[in-house]
Amino acid sequence: MPSLIINLMTGTTKRTNTKRRSTTYHRSGYRSPVRHKRPGFILRLLQHLPTWTWWLGGGLIVLGYIWAFYFFFVGPTGFRWRALYGDVDYPEGYEIHGIDISHYQGTIDWEKLKDAMIDRCPIRFVVIKATEGTSSLDDNFNDNFYQAKEYGFIRGAYHFWSTKSSARNQAAYFLKQVHLEEGDLPPVLDIEHKSKTQTNEEFKESVLTWLHIVEDKYHVKPIIYTYYKFKTTYLNDAVFDQYPYWIAHYYVQKVEYNGEWKFWQHTDCGKLPGIRGYVDFNIYNGSYYDLRKLTIGSHEQIGEDAYKN
Repeated sequence: MPSLIINLMTGTTKRTNTKRRSTTYHRSGYRSPVRHKRPGFILRLLQHLPTWTWWLGGGLIVLGYIWAFYFFFVGPTGFRWRALYGDVDYPEGYEIHGIDISHYQGTIDWEKLKDAMIDRCPIRFVVIKATEGTSSLDDNFNDNFYQAKEYGFIRGAYHFWSTKSSARNQAAYFLKQVHLEEGDLPPVLDIEHKSKTQTNEEFKESVLTWLHIVEDKYHVKPIIYTYYKFKTTYLNDAVFDQYPYWIAHYYVQKVEYNGEWKFWQHTDCGKLPGIRGYVDFNIYNGSYYDLRKLTIGSHEQIGEDAYKN
């Protein structure tokens, strides 16, 4: 309410408002009123929107999140989602199938596995984890390695590369533990990591050291296994193209790598009788005759039985 204030100097009166504006102090000491801003135009507009528009907007936001989740997470691994529910997709146009195993598959029932089929085709080859670094032998290697040959599979053995040991020592340990024979696949180097303490050139020299030592022992080019992005990043020099390439690239219908390759590990969600849990499925890029030619001691000639199988 307005009130009367008596001006003692003039004796006059005037009405003034008892409500005072808030003031603020500037650094200079000057006081200025603080004017409370009204809500902006957009905020005032939102405040007057009907309720149904809020529900609509919220629904669109939820749908946007669902779409983003599917696009970035579900879509790229769609084959994996289907594989987990027993619906494995197989790349078309390949007839030579195989698996790779380690102690993670537990004790295998080879009697059941020998008649198993992958995409209505028999299993032709089995690659077995042997060693890692300079001191680790896979718990099931010796049994798996023996049984694979006993049950008629073309077998192979791989070494898992360690960033904590020298290439020379790793090669020596692999050769000490693994004794490949004629008819076996060439030795495999599984390499998926690069030491942060090495330059790219030092890393390449280390890999070549392992390959050369093992090649001198068996007189065949070892197989290089790695993911295609790792290959193109670190091992894309022409010297590495001399070695058969086993590419790991999951849940796609087509290999994205543009170079030559011999094997393709296309899923880690395979299911087979005789193996509990999941197992990696692989295909060979060629005929059964070509696969036999790749083995140790083939000398470019394989008997007529290769055609009969």
